[in-house]
Amino acid sequence: MAIRFERLVSRNVAVLLSKELDLAGMKMAVENLVRIMIVGFIAILIVSAFVIDLIIKLNPLIAIGAGIGISAFYIATIYFFLEYKIEDRKSKVESMLPDYLQIASANIRSGISLDRAMLLAARPEFGFLSEDIKKMNMQVFGGENFNDALKEFAQRYRSYQLSHAIRMMIEAITYGGAMADLLEQLSRDIRNQQLTQKEVSGQLFLYSIFIVFAGVVASPVLYGLTSQMIVVTDTVWKGILSSNPGGLPTTGLSFLRPSPPKITPLQYHWFSLAAIITITGFASLIMSAISNGSAIKGLRYLPIFILLGLAIFFMVQTVVGGLFTSIGSAG
Repeated sequence: MAIRFERLVSRNVAVLLSKELDLAGMKMAVENLVRIMIVGFIAILIVSAFVIDLIIKLNPLIAIGAGIGISAFYIATIYFFLEYKIEDRKSKVESMLPDYLQIASANIRSGISLDRAMLLAARPEFGFLSEDIKKMNMQVFGGENFNDALKEFAQRYRSYQLSHAIRMMIEAITYGGAMADLLEQLSRDIRNQQLTQKEVSGQLFLYSIFIVFAGVVASPVLYGLTSQMIVVTDTVWKGILSSNPGGLPTTGLSFLRPSPPKITPLQYHWFSLAAIITITGFASLIMSAISNGSAIKGLRYLPIFILLGLAIFFMVQTVVGGLFTSIGSAG
């Protein structure tokens, strides 16, 4: 008996995932997406918990908890990928919208009805926008109300500009108005708004540079230096304890007795890796939010930022570690 993975989640979750797939323009069944998420979650949980327990030698419960965290990150990655596809689709349709409305306005001025003008304006260079326009016209030709078809078309994108344009078109159809002039004015307004957004992004460019430097350069350098300091401190304490097996003598007050650090270099190394991945990841999202107005678009930079941060961290570790080694050998 085949497992119906869609039934393993609540109906609200299934509806949410179905809506996300539609907005992302992905022709995938919810059943397949839920299967990928559940099977991947279980597989990653088992493998990661086993590897963490085998390599890092943590408590089994802690290893399982870490495995659950990694598996949850896998689910979050899938969700953010869908959000990125939705945002990318929205950006593309908004970039095409002014030209499309301009062509549709010209078609109406030539004496063509609105639905026919929109269909003729759906040129191949508009890609998926043209496909959705053709689907909308097929629904209208099949007997669906034109206003309802327009609303359904607007709901295929998470775009305020498109929703606003469709709402204005419906009001013009309902209450009367010069549709050609309306579409032309909407085209100009959207284009002016996009130009304004680009100007604002240019003015905030310095803030983006500061975020990138702090997250990708400064943070890994500091963690690399601190990691090597802990290695040196641990080596010094091992030498002191080997010379004083009974422990260090107290100097009057027992609470002033020095003791070795509780954190091992390996533990801090793994903490540094997790911190750098987190910081560089958020740096990419913050930079995108400042420059583009959308944090989701920063997902395209996330792997690059993480790899750069880790590369700088390991480079600093290697250079500083070699420096301390040369100083120790010289001494």
